[in-house]
Amino acid sequence: MGSFKVLIPQNVAEEGKAYLREKGHEIKMGSGTTVEAMKSDVQECHAILARTARIPAEVLEVGRNLKVIARHGVGVDNIDVQCATKLGIIVTNTPEANAATVAEHTIGFILALARNLVLCDRALREGDFEIRDRVKGSDVDGKVLGILGLGRIGRWVARKAYYGLSMRIIGYDPFLSREDFPPEVESVNDMDVVLREADFISLHVPSLSDTKGLIGSRELKLMKPTAFLLNLSRGDIVDERELVAALRTGEIAGAGIDVYAEEPPRKNHPLFALDNVLVSPHNAALTSECMVRMALQAAQGIHEVLVGKKPTWPVNNPGNKRRHV
Repeated sequence: MGSFKVLIPQNVAEEGKAYLREKGHEIKMGSGTTVEAMKSDVQECHAILARTARIPAEVLEVGRNLKVIARHGVGVDNIDVQCATKLGIIVTNTPEANAATVAEHTIGFILALARNLVLCDRALREGDFEIRDRVKGSDVDGKVLGILGLGRIGRWVARKAYYGLSMRIIGYDPFLSREDFPPEVESVNDMDVVLREADFISLHVPSLSDTKGLIGSRELKLMKPTAFLLNLSRGDIVDERELVAALRTGEIAGAGIDVYAEEPPRKNHPLFALDNVLVSPHNAALTSECMVRMALQAAQGIHEVLVGKKPTWPVNNPGNKRRHV
């Protein structure tokens, strides 16, 4: 096996870099995440270990030695997978690394929203102890959690909410047969049923052409005025302008948002001015432990491809177009 060079545009946990070095690969830390910077950096590289930086066709076309792009995470909407496949470049991801971690963040959102934790924390710090009598939270025991998308993360959310919080779970996933639904989840055949019945609605779907704008004005109007929307998938799944309008008018009770249509979001994003919204900076998966798992699994995907093995977590299948090492 010859020496292979791996471009890392954004830093990852040291364990992932150590894995690659132990396997004999050379690491090249990127000079930036702009397209121009990556076009310059990628020219002699055989692999990219990618986090959130955009990797469009023009970067792939310059990387004439590229064999594999490993996504440090699950979503690959920042990578032109179609172009990669056309060029014979394998794309991998790390679907088993962050599922339980993102599910924990989701459960945290549910509890914080139900008990108005952020609002009460802010009020008490300003000397308002009497908020305890003005603002009442709600129990989650017995409430209905609706999950849209029952992949690894959605399933973990269901388990934690069902066994840990005694919630009733209903779910919609058009790609699963009723028999494939986890036992904790009641399967429904219509997304609108989830929207109407759930007290909390958690989105766990990928960003695809047919999921962009999945939740807009019509869907928000179907929700209970006491219900909360949670988005820990991708920002373009929800129409942010229509969500803000629904939150301002009390059409829904509140929202927990980890992802945004534009990242980073602007400082004066209208969601940030609302007391009934809990926000986080797209860090649902960014625990210390999860960062190590994602780095290691991405590194594993790179090594598998570079030594001619079938990758454990492939995203695409270039077939006979695959670039051989």
